[in-house]
Amino acid sequence: MRHLSVDIETFSSIELKKAGMYRYAQSPDFEIMLIGYAWGDDPVRVIDMTKRKWWGPAEIEEFEALMTALHREDVRKHAYNAAFEWYCLNQYGIETPIEQWQCTMAHALYCGFPASLRDASAALRLPQDKQKDAAGSALIRLFCTPTKPTRANNMRTRTHPYHEPGRWEAFKAYCARDVESERACEQILAPWPLPDRELRLWQLDVFTNAQGVRIDRTLVKQAILGSKRAADELTAEAVGISGLANPNSVAKLTKWLSDEIDEEVPNLQRAQVTELLERGVSSEKATRILEIRQELGKSSLAKYHAMDTAVCNDGRLRGMTQYYGASRTGRYAGRIVQLQNLPRQTMQGLDFARELALKGDFDGIKMCYGSIPNTLSQLVRSAFIPSPGNVFVVADFSAIEARVISWLAGEKWRNQVFATHGKIYEASAAAMFGVPIEQVTKEMRQKGKVAELALGFAGGAKAMERMGALQMGLKADELPELVARWRQSNTYICGFWYDLENAVISLMRDTEKRPRPRYINHLEIAREPKDFDKDDLNFITIYLPSGRKLFYERPHFATSDVTGRQCIECWGTNQVTRRWEKYQMWHGKWTENVVQAIARDCLAEVLLRASDAGLQVAFTVHDELIVDTPDAGDLNKVLEIMDKPMPWAPDLLLKGDGYVCDYYRKD
Repeated sequence: MRHLSVDIETFSSIELKKAGMYRYAQSPDFEIMLIGYAWGDDPVRVIDMTKRKWWGPAEIEEFEALMTALHREDVRKHAYNAAFEWYCLNQYGIETPIEQWQCTMAHALYCGFPASLRDASAALRLPQDKQKDAAGSALIRLFCTPTKPTRANNMRTRTHPYHEPGRWEAFKAYCARDVESERACEQILAPWPLPDRELRLWQLDVFTNAQGVRIDRTLVKQAILGSKRAADELTAEAVGISGLANPNSVAKLTKWLSDEIDEEVPNLQRAQVTELLERGVSSEKATRILEIRQELGKSSLAKYHAMDTAVCNDGRLRGMTQYYGASRTGRYAGRIVQLQNLPRQTMQGLDFARELALKGDFDGIKMCYGSIPNTLSQLVRSAFIPSPGNVFVVADFSAIEARVISWLAGEKWRNQVFATHGKIYEASAAAMFGVPIEQVTKEMRQKGKVAELALGFAGGAKAMERMGALQMGLKADELPELVARWRQSNTYICGFWYDLENAVISLMRDTEKRPRPRYINHLEIAREPKDFDKDDLNFITIYLPSGRKLFYERPHFATSDVTGRQCIECWGTNQVTRRWEKYQMWHGKWTENVVQAIARDCLAEVLLRASDAGLQVAFTVHDELIVDTPDAGDLNKVLEIMDKPMPWAPDLLLKGDGYVCDYYRKD
């Protein structure tokens, strides 16, 4: 198998970040301008596609040889974010099967490194001449995106190579540098290869993204109109109440509120507005202004604009999931519409509300449901619809994380629950309050539910509050006792938290040149590489039952910012800022990573099984998969796939649950 590294530079008038690469590459003016490539360790070459009509025999021969190589089965193509190269080349008529490609970005994510080539090459500490050239961003803006017409540039709308010949040569060098960076990253990561199963999952994710899901464009258009109308009405109402010419000015509105309620309002962030409304303020005017602010601030309405921007000409939205988007657990992440944070559906009469929205009857929505923004927010899910003549089969695992942690820790009574009736909230309440499950009241079940959702990863009273315990009617002073009761009834899980952390600490303290791995409850914890003191790149790895590894880069001892005790600190991508920086691990976080990673592997196994069964998975959301099928009876097939034991964890008790719908919704 020969290895070919590839990088392309392209132009499109569609904005890549907002619309996604599929809509971007489908633009009529899409163009591949440069193709950089290298065989193995050979020097990088760049083909200038913009000069194609002036090519001589040598350039034609080189291009034809590259095209032949791209079509050969015995040539393994590598690229950073290879889905982009694969899809763009296919759109350009250079069609290759995704099975012939390998993605260095997927490999970097698997090993715990950042998604972008620039950040990954820096985190891997490549030599400066091998790192992605930071100056390339300006060149990309110049040549790859439309140009704003000005008198200085003779009102042109695009910058061609002949406009800036010197910078074009710099851009060709930048393309070659990208190939070198990608290849260098791949070489460094080679000792920790992407497992074959993970490679297939990446390929399946690319295929699913390219296939896309159908969007109800009528609903999207009407929702955009409705949200604008509601915003105009609410803004006008806010002007009338406050007397401010621009009530959307945070500074002016904050001062007005502070004066109105005679107390300092520090900001108008969502959490602050919610807190003020929940505890109540002294002025009805201020209350209404806060309610208006809350309605106007619904970020979910922006999802309609995202759909409208990214939907392709065939009415399908593509590229909504990212393989290994959460690099510490391997879970899939959302892109474009951000499927992982869709608003909850709590309203009654969803079908009727959707009909009103499709007709643009916003007066009807306001009369029946009160709030246009809130109604449209809850209809976001319903914008995803199956292919013509099809239905959606929606299925997910029942209490997947509770099942995984029970299996992993060996909590026998919980595993018995999952082997029988599966009512973990009732069973947890029964164990906490020492009563038979038949005597668990609705109030006790609620306490058991909050405890189950909040305490599995060593959380306490604050974790219960974050999970909504106070909103569910529980009192703050009773939460510590609930925490104690839950821990008393789940001693194996509590023991597992500390056993896992102690295994890592023991490994870190081991002074042996090649410390032996630690084994705990289906897990293997190791230091890599074996001679880690001689290698700049070193990890703690956790070998999961599925055969996959979790990577923790450059681990070292530190003092906890929270407890003041010793903890393990590693390098990784901050999940909020996306920056490569230090982060601290503790027993709850180790447990959370492992449990969520195993839950992810269960979903991944189901995705592979569904593909083998010929089912068309439209997209996934957390531990849920949505199948686009002409046969509603496929629900039974999907549930059978989900209930089948994992080959690498045959005694892990799993149970699928699902339903059939005409548009995506919560049952």
